[in-house]
Parts: sequence; structure tokens; C-alpha cells
Amino acid sequence: MDFFPFLLSFIFIILHLSGQRVVQGEVDIQRHHHHHKEPITKLFVFGDSYADTGNINSSLVPSRNEPYGVTFPGKPSGRFSDGRVLTDYIAKYLKVKSPASYTVRKHLAPHHLKNGMNFAFGGTGVFETLNQGPNMTTQISFFEKAIEDKVLTTSNIRKSVALVSIAGNDYTFYNFKNGSIQGLPSFISSVVNQTIKNVIRIKELGVKKVIISNLQPVGCLPSETVSSSFKECNETSNNLLVAYHNTLLTEAVTKLNQQIKYHSSSPFIVLDLYDSFMSVLKNPSTYNIKNELEPCCVGVSSNYFCGMVVEKVKKYTVCENPKSAFFWDLGHPTDAGWRAVYTRLRITNALKQIHDH
Repeated sequence: MDFFPFLLSFIFIILHLSGQRVVQGEVDIQRHHHHHKEPITKLFVFGDSYADTGNINSSLVPSRNEPYGVTFPGKPSGRFSDGRVLTDYIAKYLKVKSPASYTVRKHLAPHHLKNGMNFAFGGTGVFETLNQGPNMTTQISFFEKAIEDKVLTTSNIRKSVALVSIAGNDYTFYNFKNGSIQGLPSFISSVVNQTIKNVIRIKELGVKKVIISNLQPVGCLPSETVSSSFKECNETSNNLLVAYHNTLLTEAVTKLNQQIKYHSSSPFIVLDLYDSFMSVLKNPSTYNIKNELEPCCVGVSSNYFCGMVVEKVKKYTVCENPKSAFFWDLGHPTDAGWRAVYTRLRITNALKQIHDH
């Protein structure tokens, strides 16, 4: 989740003159003809660390080590936070329990899968990333296989909602591969294109609605604000990379919904994380946040990160009150941060479309 700064002003020209737009593919989504409202009983989750609730089991991953999970559930659970993540709050809104992680499905009784399944893996993206975990295309294949194997019943999938989390790992990897600034607009377009293909595929497997997060203000992540001692966001990243990605995503989803005309209700919903993050960061006291940009858990030097222990010595420090901080580590919100984001989503009725028929 380390995002690279975009410091050259001429990127603005490249982005806005590139003419790159998302290409719409053929959509053949089965239209259901039931008009009565059915309760949503399941949540299926795809994406990265903003949504992963425990798919990665390796102790080499920070989320499996202390102090992750100190707020909830009281010990490391695989969540990249001191507590809950986006998945947990979306589940709360739907009034279902957070779905079981895909990697533990074989160890669970059938009733433990009644709330859906979480296929998200921290560090992954739409394409291949620095993380070796399954990308989103592979995660959807896991979902498809679970349906084929009757681990998940198709009769209940139509009562489900899918959450797709995209937090920018594809762009981190693009930078790692020394991708050119000139090639960035085209790459952003390809990321959005593939995202659209993915969400169409999820919908075709029978879920009722698909929620797709847009990019959060990556220029405000501690990995970028560290250069200003956590005092100010990198607006270049926010105004160029993030703005372009989010514009393309919104355009593509709008076209998709218009193309389908699904009982006058939009089956694809863009979850505006950008607005929610920025609202909290600009008005932290409104959401009971006192420390908006500085991470609560930090490594004792640039060589270490939150959760790292060397020869039984903790190489990190944790703030006195995680509930007052928005960010937990260099790239992820705290439990309180996600709660504040969720509060903003509720205030703006951003999730209301889920229940529209």
C-alpha cells in the first residue's frame, strides 16, 4: 500500500488530453422477473486489504501479528487494522455477520457460510501485484468454483450483495516496475476496464447488486504524508491519479447501468470512498477523530513497520488511543477511521441504492 508521488505538473496535460476512455464490452446479464422485495442475506467480498478479514494466514504478514486486532477482536485476525475493516461495516449495514474467509471454508460447518464468503486478499489488485495472492479475476474463479461445488447455493445468491474493494495496489506495482508517467493514463484505463469486466462477471453469477469502491485519496495516506511529517496530503496524487481513475470508473459504471436497465434499478453501485475519507480528514472532530493524518502504529525507523518484531524486540510504537486516530499504519484506517467513513456513507445515503429495487 505504498503509493508513489506524482510530482510533475505536466501529468495533468497527459491525463486530460489522453482521450483514454473505458471500452464497454458486451453485457448479457440475466434479468430476473421477480418484483417483490427480498431481504439481503449474504455478502460476497472481492479485493484487497481494505476488505480482507483473514484470508492470509502467513505470520510474515503484519495483519497476523500484534498489535493488529488490538481493538477488535482483541488479537490479530488477519485484518489490516487494529479492528474492523470496510467489509465489517458494509456487513453491519446489511444486518448480516461478516462473511467467513475463503481460506477457512473447509474447516467450517455449512451454517457458518450462511452470511456469504470473503475472497479478498491483502495486497492484491485487479492485475498481478507485488503480493503473490490471487488477483481479482482468480478470486471470482474461486467464487464460481464454490457455486459449482455447491459450497454456495445458487438459490440464495440472488439474495446477496457483492463488495469489490480497489485501493490502488495495481498502481503501486506499476511504479515498482518503473512504469512511465506517459504510460500511466493508458494503465489507469486498463485497470478500470478490467474492473468493469470483473464486476459484470460477478453479476452474471447471480448476485443482486455489486458495490465497487472508488479510490480513496491516496495522497493522504501516511505513506505519502510522511514527507511532510504527516501534516498535509499530496494533492498531486489526489488530483491526478485518483481523480482520473475515479472519473473513468464512474463513467463506466453509469454506462453499464444505463445499458442494462435492470427494472429501473442500478445493479452496480460506486462506493465513494474518496468523498468519505476526505470528509473525515477535513472535519475530523465531527467524527470524533483527533489525529487525522499521523498513523497510530509506526515502525521505530524507516527499516521497520507496524507489527514487526526482531529477536523478540518490538520494532514499532503504538499511539495511546487508537480510537482517536484515523490511520492505523502507513496505508490503512483504524477501526475508528472505518467507523467514521461508514458514518459519512450513512449520512450521504451512499448505500441506499443497495435496497432499491
